[in-house]
Amino acid sequence: QVHVVESGGGLVRPGGSLRLSCVASGSISSIYALGWYRQAPGKQRELVAGFTSGFTSGNSPNYADSVKGRFTISRDNAKNTVYLQMNSLKPEDTAVYYCYVGGISFGSWGQGTQVTVSS
Repeated sequence: QVHVVESGGGLVRPGGSLRLSCVASGSISSIYALGWYRQAPGKQRELVAGFTSGFTSGNSPNYADSVKGRFTISRDNAKNTVYLQMNSLKPEDTAVYYCYVGGISFGSWGQGTQVTVSS
């Protein structure tokens, strides 16, 4: 099993930046996908950015069209940590952001971290 914990959310003005972090622990070698999702009030949870590989050197990430060019996902394999750098934030980016890691037979979600973009 794998456990993940997010951090880094908060309140930021439009145009500002935040960096989210997600630390994974447990059976790291069993992870085959990891990424960030978000859920705004009244909306479904959506993929923001992700890798179709675990904490290994691998393929390029995928991004939602709404965040391309503004958000960057990265990972530190030595620290079992995945990051989401969010720049040029907009009010519509306001949501609870969740870290997700998945393997062949499991999927683990973090507790979520609130990101609020408001002036």
